[in-house]
Amino acid sequence: MYFTDRGIEELVERRGDEQISVEWLAERLRDFVDLNPEFETPVERFATWLARLDDEDED
Repeated sequence: MYFTDRGIEELVERRGDEQISVEWLAERLRDFVDLNPEFETPVERFATWLARLDDEDED
């Protein structure tokens, strides 16, 4: 188990029944980066990964 799994588990436990929009998620990610600019690169990578998740492999 990774350390981040605890945060993910808490998220699922607290908000797992909620449905959110991608727009809402994007706003929360922007808010997070505004408060924690040192996480700009990982958040950008995560957002890009989510955006391309359903793309077919280009190998």
